[in-house]
Amino acid sequence: MMTRWCRAAANYSRVMSQRNNLISSNLYASSCLNYSKVAAAAEPAVADHLGKDHGNRTEVNLNKMFWSKPCSLALPPGSPLRVEEPQYEGIKRFILKLMLFYSKQSKSIRGANVIYSRVTSQVDKPPIYNVFSLEKTFKTTFSLLVLHMWLCLRRLKGEGKEGVELGQYLYEIYNHDLELRVSKAGVNLLLTRWMKDLEKIFYGNIVAYDAAMLPEAKQDELQNVIWKNIFSDDGVSPLPNDAALLRSVQALSRYARREANCLSLTDKEAIFSGNFMFTSLENASS
Repeated sequence: MMTRWCRAAANYSRVMSQRNNLISSNLYASSCLNYSKVAAAAEPAVADHLGKDHGNRTEVNLNKMFWSKPCSLALPPGSPLRVEEPQYEGIKRFILKLMLFYSKQSKSIRGANVIYSRVTSQVDKPPIYNVFSLEKTFKTTFSLLVLHMWLCLRRLKGEGKEGVELGQYLYEIYNHDLELRVSKAGVNLLLTRWMKDLEKIFYGNIVAYDAAMLPEAKQDELQNVIWKNIFSDDGVSPLPNDAALLRSVQALSRYARREANCLSLTDKEAIFSGNFMFTSLENASS
């Protein structure tokens, strides 16, 4: 039986091939309606806020950011950030081989764990919130997790069946981590219900992001989706007439599109092993 991610990938491919925009719109709208409900349940218990006062944050010129030419995100050989497969010899290797340590499935699970660590490394650190003027709440962290998961799953899907299978392991790791995050946020009652709501939001966002990247999509489609998924409180309201907010939304839209293009230039070995890093936001620059 196919797992949830495989079923979602298959259903999405069918939807997109038929260009059934009505189904996609309904799924996305459903995710938006659930968003505020889930966030409201988790938000009061979250203590890790950066606060709405951005006075202490480093000022960045968002209009100049993320215009540079996309490039591979693969880590170079010898980088201390690389994670290499352990090489054992003798009896230890023999025993591990018997335990299927070197099986394709085991290697895929290890690779998926490294990939997810790249996602959380980008999402859990302050720079991404500072650069895009986002308050660190359960909702924004979850939204950024989904955005970066989409980037990874989109790239993996480009490798065909093998990539989709690895994406399945990645999704299961994400789902387990999300359950821990929800519990940590204080939602212990009806946890299964909240997880189902978050799952709907996840798939709704994936559909919306993919649709926004289609050649026939409107020029500002990705920008509008990012506003609704990440910045908007209710996931429905239109982007207000706020110049500073618009700059942040546009910059995050450029970042997402550039990361997608960079990942497409990153070789299969680096992607499958997790030996890549998202563009650093530590020193905000173009």
